[in-house]
Formats: sequence, structure tokens, C-alpha cells
Amino acid sequence: MSTIADFIKSKRKQLGLTQEDLAENAGVALTVIRKIEQGKENLNLTKVNRVLILFGHVLGPVNVKDYETGSR
Repeated sequence: MSTIADFIKSKRKQLGLTQEDLAENAGVALTVIRKIEQGKENLNLTKVNRVLILFGHVLGPVNVKDYETGSR
């Protein structure tokens, strides 16, 4: 299972976006993108969702059993 950091970095690169481009398109500061891609643990979930929305995703509750087994 990939992390949010891996997912966002991968999607950004697939689209040929720089971190600066992604920050601008998501309406967040460049430091937010850097923190996400570095895997920082103390992130503002609203800002993370602004970034994820660009890729058609959002954060939401996941059943622990599904998370542990890698199910969706």
C-alpha cells in the first residue's frame, strides 16, 4: 500500500508538474506540498484534501481491518 506522500509525488510527476505548479493549482503553499511529499505527520487535512482533489481523491475513514489487509 502506498503512502499519501508516494501517491501525490507519483501523480505529480505523471502530470509533469513541479511542486510549485502543484501548490499553485491546489491553492496551497509550496511548503504544504513539500511537507506532504516528505511524509511529515503533522499536516492540515483540509490542505491535503485540496491537493488530493486534483487527482480525484480525498481522505476519508478506512476500516482498520481493510487497512491492515490492504483491502479496499
